[in-house]
Amino acid sequence: MRKVVLVTGGSGALGRAIVRRFRADDCSVAFTFKTNEASARALEAETGASAFRADLTDRRQVQDAVRQVTERFGQIDILVNNVGFTQVMPFALIEEEDWDTVMAANLKTMFLVTREVVRGMIARKSGVIVNIGSLAGHRLLEVPVHYATAKAGVSGFTTSLAKELSRYNIRVNSIVPGLLSDGVGRMVPEKEVAEYVRYCSAGRPGTPDEVAEVVVFIASEKAQYINAQSIFVDGGI
Repeated sequence: MRKVVLVTGGSGALGRAIVRRFRADDCSVAFTFKTNEASARALEAETGASAFRADLTDRRQVQDAVRQVTERFGQIDILVNNVGFTQVMPFALIEEEDWDTVMAANLKTMFLVTREVVRGMIARKSGVIVNIGSLAGHRLLEVPVHYATAKAGVSGFTTSLAKELSRYNIRVNSIVPGLLSDGVGRMVPEKEVAEYVRYCSAGRPGTPDEVAEVVVFIASEKAQYINAQSIFVDGGI
């Protein structure tokens, strides 16, 4: 039976790559977007995936989006928590509002969407959740502190949830990309890109397509023995 996939933040660079790759495997794919409607509609037209506008920090909008996806496709078999946000600023200039915004965009969204989706998975005793983290939460890198903190939280969420949901045959893993050539990677100063490439055994930034390949594999039945892991796709740092 064709799998149904929900990808949050599908209009961004990595989200688009993930949507395309799941569609290449003939999955039914829904994705969310918040503001980038032009990109979302273009991706719909290109791939046949279905876009749903929602602010995923808002509980009611999350509930509405998940309900609409479920009504259209019947269920959600795979959830990819990809949505995220960062600000480039030194720690001393981070205001409380900035901190709250980044935490909400990267962690609250993941909590709200997963809680809503997982109820159906528990009822069916089947499902896969893939959370997108970041090397910023694991390595000594010059990155915004609030973003690194939020992305470090993805690992704790993943590990704890994987244990709790294992009794329902639901797997939970996180993918940890390194520096990518598109998306958030475009905000990285040239000096820091050069420093990354210097210590990266692959000698270059990665691409969204390379990360998407790993996401789709981890979500597939071929990866049934992989659970509660943070899988690095960073070129070897």
